[in-house]
Formats: sequence, structure tokens, C-alpha cells
Amino acid sequence: MTLTDLVKIPDEKRDHQWEIDFFMAISKGSLRLINDAPQTGPDGWPYLLAETSLEASEPAQQVMQWLAMKGVGLVVNPQKEYPDYVFTYGMIWNFRETGLFYQTAEAAPVGALQINEGQALHAGPPTPQYLPQYVRNILKEFFRDQAVLRPRILVMSTDRKHYDLAFSLESLGNPPEKEHQGIAEAISWFLPPHYSIVLVSEKGLPEFVDL
Repeated sequence: MTLTDLVKIPDEKRDHQWEIDFFMAISKGSLRLINDAPQTGPDGWPYLLAETSLEASEPAQQVMQWLAMKGVGLVVNPQKEYPDYVFTYGMIWNFRETGLFYQTAEAAPVGALQINEGQALHAGPPTPQYLPQYVRNILKEFFRDQAVLRPRILVMSTDRKHYDLAFSLESLGNPPEKEHQGIAEAISWFLPPHYSIVLVSEKGLPEFVDL
């Protein structure tokens, strides 16, 4: 089924299989850009607006490559009451790196991390595969806009299966606990949906590294 066929299917008939088919079709299809410059979405993040049509001539793969390097998301058919799809920046760069927009995770908590006494902890800097340098640069730019000049990070796991991307609370200026959830959710826009983000104090943990 083509991209133009898929977007004609009513919203109430779109299931998980529709999403899989849509991802496949858009990765091979073309788009028509509504604006050359990214626009700010209702959530405050930058998105390129594009529509599907038989006249669309911009290969979606090329559009995704450009978005990945710029730190921008994508909205498909924003002219509808509900767009056909909204891709966060994290989904875009995950596609560039893995060919997948979305991967499942057993459980990806966002927020606090509890490490029990005596529990083994495996930790270190992120690999280029886990967090490419261009993504780190985009994230650093976001933090600079928030007046955070040297955010520090660490990848941690207690079981070597599920990994958390930890951000040092000290490097973020020790924000009050009531703000932690909002900060973690903001960071999550830049990362694939299956990534787990935690804000944690560096005290008692292995050395964090500069983002």
C-alpha cells in the first residue's frame, strides 16, 4: 500500500500494523514540503511541515537526513485536523542510525533511579552508536539555551539489559525535584522513545562525562 493510500485510512481504523506499514511507506516515499524553514509546534519544538501527495517529489530519506543533522522533527499532513504523524527528533535520528523510527523496550522509565545497596552498577560514557556526536551537539545547544553550559552524562545499567541515560543534577544546577519530570520529558524529545532518561546526583556514582 502506498503512502497516499495509507493516509486515506480513517483514524479509527489505524492500528499497530497501520503504523508499521506507514513507517515502511514513508521511508521509501516522497514528501512535499509546506515550508522550507522549520516551524514551532504547539509543544514548543521545531518541526518541518510536509504533506503526502501524488505530486510529492522530495525523497523522504533525504528529508530525514537533513532533519537529523539540524535537530528538527517532522509533521506529516498538518493541514488535517489531526496530522497523520508527528515524528520527534529522537525518532528521526534513530531512523538515520538504525533504519527504525521506533524500537520497543521492556520498560523505559523517565525520572528517578533507585540503586539498592550492594547492587552491581555498570556505567560509562555513551558509545557513538548509542549517542552520536551530532546528536550530542544538538542536545548541548538545547542546554545552552537553558543557560546550562556543561551538562554531564553517564550511561548506567544494573542488569546489562536495560540502560539509563543519566544526567547529572549538579551540572543542571540542582533544579528542585518538582521540576525533574518536566526536564526529563523535555530531554526525551531529542532521544528515541525507547531510551530511558534519569536525573541523578553524581554523589557515589562513577565519573560523569561532559555531554
